[in-house]
Amino acid sequence: MPALKPTGFAARIAWIGRVGDRDGSLASSPAERLALGFDGLEGESHGGALRPACSRVSAQHRRGTPIRNVRQLSVVSEEELAETAAVLGLERLEPAWIGATLCLAGLPHLSLLPPSSRLQGPDGATLVIDMQNRPCHLPDPVIRAATGRDRLAASFRKAAANRRGVTAWVEREGVLELGQELRLHVPDQPAWPHLSEARGVSR
Repeated sequence: MPALKPTGFAARIAWIGRVGDRDGSLASSPAERLALGFDGLEGESHGGALRPACSRVSAQHRRGTPIRNVRQLSVVSEEELAETAAVLGLERLEPAWIGATLCLAGLPHLSLLPPSSRLQGPDGATLVIDMQNRPCHLPDPVIRAATGRDRLAASFRKAAANRRGVTAWVEREGVLELGQELRLHVPDQPAWPHLSEARGVSR
């Protein structure tokens, strides 16, 4: 029996980008297509089979420890970017300003997709959603420089809470292009009944 259920939900690829040198700039450069390998995008700053552990997994690994790279791509939502822009007091928030790889349109609440969901392209190229991408303060100076705004209505970290998108890794190689549709597949599994207790949330 299949463990993943194809759904009637799909997203259109509205924007594609690449981060060539993460140390040099957070921003990504626009592209027309992505050739996905098992290590992600060749020559892209977030590619590779391994990555150094960061603050997001500090409870599990010492910073800098080599771990499996499940953050090969940063996937954001056109609709969620518009909501975040409104909080920041901007007309528009470009996906390039926050180092996105893919900006998708038409998939509601993308940032809340269940971990291990799949997004599959026309040729079978498949991305596995790892988890929600937590916003940080680093996009603030990029956004201010791009818009000429010395001050923002709120910090990006606060404005993008629960709508920063998700991180993903490549399960099946293939090519993604602008305008293509990605079909959503979700795990056929109920939520763990002890999740609130494990998170320390009172019922």
